Amino acid sequence: MNLEYTPEQIALRDSVRGYLASAAESTPWLPPKDGTDGSDTTWRGLAELGVTGLLVPEEFGGAGGDMVDAGVVLAELGRVLDRGPWISSAIAVPRALRRLGRSDASAELLSGIADGSTIVALGLHRAHAPSVTATTRGGAVTVSGSTAEVPDADAAAVLLVPARDGDRTCLFAIDAAAPGVSRVAIPTADRTRRRFNVGYTDTPARPLGELRAEVADAVIDEVLIAAAADAAGAAERILELTVAYAKARRQFGKPIGGFQAVAHLCVDMLETVELARGGAMHGLWASDAGTDEQRHSSAMRVKAFSGRLATVGDTAIQIFGGIGFTWEHQAHFYLERLLQWSTFLGRPDRYLREVGEHLVRTSRPGVSAVDG
Repeated sequence: MNLEYTPEQIALRDSVRGYLASAAESTPWLPPKDGTDGSDTTWRGLAELGVTGLLVPEEFGGAGGDMVDAGVVLAELGRVLDRGPWISSAIAVPRALRRLGRSDASAELLSGIADGSTIVALGLHRAHAPSVTATTRGGAVTVSGSTAEVPDADAAAVLLVPARDGDRTCLFAIDAAAPGVSRVAIPTADRTRRRFNVGYTDTPARPLGELRAEVADAVIDEVLIAAAADAAGAAERILELTVAYAKARRQFGKPIGGFQAVAHLCVDMLETVELARGGAMHGLWASDAGTDEQRHSSAMRVKAFSGRLATVGDTAIQIFGGIGFTWEHQAHFYLERLLQWSTFLGRPDRYLREVGEHLVRTSRPGVSAVDG
């Protein structure tokens, strides 16, 4: 595993960063006044760069890249608090379809993602025991039930939903505008991310393939790792802004960064950001080059660490002082992003327990966590 970017990845980072800088408003962290969030425009711009198809195989018009390449883009999107569906449509869906096997329906979706014409959302909540059921009548398939916490469901033209089909769990594609589809927004602390409870009532669906347990596990791991890379990018950016402020803000005739208490806080933030960045990069590497166990262990660790990463935003607000507590200041929005990451697909304590149990099993074979 290489902790440094290759020349090609540096060029990718610079291209994405340059585009995002040119596309951003003067205060991109503020909710837009026109009722839109600009994610459609950003998605189209990323498609023109060829970035939406980064993980799509070349035969479908994509770049055929790997998860480490995707991590380069994720860090840049996190730095600007991007509100778009990139993790959903450019990460989760291509990785899921890759593991399901080839079909005409999958090929159509992948081609649409690669050229930016199609945004797809995937609901992973309760993927192992879905509350959606598929029914086949006269060769036509419909689904009924609900899926909780589906990211970016409002932006998607196609929804992918796990559903029970007899004694199997399969993945189905549903047109977001199809009859019987309902979406209810879930209020969260983070205004840069959107999640929805999505319901289906006799909704027409297209089968994509069986969603085996190991496939669902792999996709969930990779979505967690992708979200960790995004969060690490956000934490890195708020650290940069905080250090710059500590150098410029003067008190008692000297920059506040010169005071030991403030300097120590900045060092603690740097340590946390670097640990998060290293953990995310290991997970990205393990997603492609590691074993299933390495990938899963890495995903559990970055999620277990997520609560600590959220402290970077909290510490930034302390250093910014009074201005950091205002609604308009960007520090508040970075904190929201990091807090949302710490609760995404479960809170850190659940993953901390799993990491601890894994350590017990591997260090003392044959001994359970309870016995140990």
